[in-house]
Amino acid sequence: MEHTFDFDKIIDQSGTCAMKYEQLEPLFGRCDLRPLWIADMDFACHPAIQEAMMKRFAHPIYGYTAIPDSYWQSIIDWLSERHGVEVSREELTFAPGVVKALAFCVNFFTKPGDHIIIQEPVYHPFRMVIEGNGRVVSNNRLIHLSAGDYVIDYYDLEEKMADPRVKMMILCNPHNPAGVQWTQESLQRVARMAKKHGVKVVSDEIHGDLMLWGQKHQPFLESCPEAAEVGIWLGAPSKTFNIPGFASSWIVIRNEEMRRPFYAWLETNELSDPTFTATLAAETAYRYGGEWLDALIPYLQDNIIAVEEFMAQRMPQVKVHRPQASFLVWLDMRGLGMTHERIVNTIVNKAHLALNSGKMFGENGAGFVRLNVATPRKCLMEALEAMAEAFS
Repeated sequence: MEHTFDFDKIIDQSGTCAMKYEQLEPLFGRCDLRPLWIADMDFACHPAIQEAMMKRFAHPIYGYTAIPDSYWQSIIDWLSERHGVEVSREELTFAPGVVKALAFCVNFFTKPGDHIIIQEPVYHPFRMVIEGNGRVVSNNRLIHLSAGDYVIDYYDLEEKMADPRVKMMILCNPHNPAGVQWTQESLQRVARMAKKHGVKVVSDEIHGDLMLWGQKHQPFLESCPEAAEVGIWLGAPSKTFNIPGFASSWIVIRNEEMRRPFYAWLETNELSDPTFTATLAAETAYRYGGEWLDALIPYLQDNIIAVEEFMAQRMPQVKVHRPQASFLVWLDMRGLGMTHERIVNTIVNKAHLALNSGKMFGENGAGFVRLNVATPRKCLMEALEAMAEAFS
């Protein structure tokens, strides 16, 4: 059965404990803001997911539940059909969210005091997980070119990987917030350096299904043989199908010497045991959600174009970084000639918008903000209008 999807529909999320609303006052100091910050979408998920959950919840017993083989097969099939990547059942395990999976990797493969490389500006939980677990951040800052692109500083990366205290690198691929899909050549260089210096690479690829403009996702593990030796691939259906509330993600490790003890540790500590809701939602999404994703991508692209056109006309001092993946747009506000604090204050207290401060992603995010465009176009345009008026 074919479905049509109305991404223009505005859905009232009150009474759902949606974090984007519940955390406005604690994080932004007021609750009357339009939330375009946290990375989930304002769109209804594929109806098959809701139907599957309602059918299961209609049964009155919610006992201990085994993981069905069909769950694993749905991931295997998705990766094969969507990305041309063949994964075996043995290489897969479950994790209750990508950030939790990162924390598991940090705790198992490193010890307190070890150094871990990140590439700021980057998704802020990377730093939180490292420092919160007594490890030390080694920051291989991305280079921001005058044209607006971000590239890896390979000379600095080599220097940091050569430090014997560095045991791990956390890679963001595609990169959040910059929206960069790293090229195969870039990933190969990272992998070969890591192999040379004995550094494990954990690759967060949660946005890998959300490729835009006809781009193809390049998984780190598939970039070269060295990547398969040192790499840990983290993925999830949560961003792809707008189901992060089910806390469902997966891990792929090719290297058996890394995989066996790590997966055994996860199993021993019951860290890889999902709830039945997590597996049911994920399997249904992977089985039936492809048509929803295919309809979503053009809508997101049109929203990004709308941001570009609006800024060019109304706020030409603002540079829009067109993402190669995801629904998160990195806005360079430095052309306004204002301090970062004044930019953020204006957005919150004059435009009444909640966007992510660029400094959340690292000090080199000063002067930037991150805008979530996964919202009905009417809401997006109202937000942009409010921003333009606030800065006028």
